[in-house]
Amino acid sequence: MNLEQLGYAGCLLGAATALTGCQAKTEQKKEALRPNIIYILADDLGIGDVEPYGQTQIHTPNLNRLRERGMRFTQCYAGTAVSAPSRCSLMTGLHTGHASVRGNKAADPEGQVAMPEGTFTMASMFREQGYATGCFGKWGLGYPGSVSDPTKVGFDRFFGYNCQTLAHDYYPDHLWDGLRRIELPQNYEQQEVTYSADTIHQEALQFIRSHAGGPFFTFLSYTLPHAELILPHDSVYERYCREIPAADEVPFICPNPAKKGAYGSTERPLASFAAMVTRMDRYVGDVMNLLDSLGIAENTLLIFTSDNGPHKEGGAKPDYFRSYGPYRGIKRDLYEGGIRMPMLMAYPGHVEAGKDNDHLMAFWDMLPTFAELAGYRKPLHTDGISFLPALLGQEGQQEHEYLYWEFHEQNGKQAVRLGNWKGIRLEVGTGNPVFELYDLSTDIHEDHNVAAGHPDVAARLQQIIDECHEPSELFDFGREPGGKLRK
Repeated sequence: MNLEQLGYAGCLLGAATALTGCQAKTEQKKEALRPNIIYILADDLGIGDVEPYGQTQIHTPNLNRLRERGMRFTQCYAGTAVSAPSRCSLMTGLHTGHASVRGNKAADPEGQVAMPEGTFTMASMFREQGYATGCFGKWGLGYPGSVSDPTKVGFDRFFGYNCQTLAHDYYPDHLWDGLRRIELPQNYEQQEVTYSADTIHQEALQFIRSHAGGPFFTFLSYTLPHAELILPHDSVYERYCREIPAADEVPFICPNPAKKGAYGSTERPLASFAAMVTRMDRYVGDVMNLLDSLGIAENTLLIFTSDNGPHKEGGAKPDYFRSYGPYRGIKRDLYEGGIRMPMLMAYPGHVEAGKDNDHLMAFWDMLPTFAELAGYRKPLHTDGISFLPALLGQEGQQEHEYLYWEFHEQNGKQAVRLGNWKGIRLEVGTGNPVFELYDLSTDIHEDHNVAAGHPDVAARLQQIIDECHEPSELFDFGREPGGKLRK
């Protein structure tokens, strides 16, 4: 099924005047049935943290329901292994060898380094196609008022944290509504009254209600379950306090409470993390229930994923929950556990329910896929490939020759996947890089470096790495101008 066949009836042949009128009505139906898109992005959630991907200790019944309604992708990759560059890759359709933001780099007084003025994003594309566009949660791609503030790169409405560092605080003293700073005096002096994640979620639901007539694009960039590991001590939290032995817990004490962005103290970090995942699952259920009540679920593509692998900050223990699933690595690793993400998609009547899909895909594929769904016909500057045929069960899906990633902390890392071969280059910024090669068909945990036994494959993957990296003045694998490694 192609886009011209999505859900509308063809016209019966008749007189020329009748045919003209029928064609006009068909065009109206095609326009009306362009799907709404809701993209839910969890923060620092590992592929193994949710039940549809094997989690047994943390309960995610609504993600189970989403999986039953739609498709589970098994080979979806993030933009990279940390927040800002992964989100830049998602928004722009470019991998991190080409994207403008390739690392977490702060800007004063709050926020992160901006994308260049005029950056074309998926929100820009949707707005051009007549979609209402809203972003709710964490941005991290430009400080307030910058040229890449969300309201300047395609979003009609933004509500949440502009700065990803300040998003470490779940009881903040302010949030942003577009370019307007919203004070939360009830949270002044470290008071814990208004839980930001709940407030952001309610604003998102209201946006969906207000634009139920569609079409709309809603980017729900939730902060859960990123540290700090703090949330209201409700019945869900208390349940995990009973289920997780207190002897397994190691309280986390904030080393510098006066520093903005510091992770707050928590007595039960494991119970808190589990409760945060379940809280986020509840948000997903709220969205699904709202779509059902508004009668728009069948014309809405609902997507759930995460921005990178699981974290170990603020008292989190990814080993305890096996947050990385069957893979090796966590946040900041280019091993599979750091970049292979959960990806669930539901589009009733169009996407086969309950199906697994092993199509190889990455965040930079979202832009061309959404453009095809929205009927965008202009050329795109992208490293992505539309996976719409794979999503809709059509033949003719184009495949990637390879996927490529960069990471600009810890002396710099690069990685490439070519078929079942995975190459990782470490210590890039030192001038003495180390290359590792893994055969994912037999070594999904990346335990056995086989570079010495396959020199031709290793050479080919390193050639791809060299070709994919475009130099960046801001992001140079930790090196100062002139090539010296930063201390």
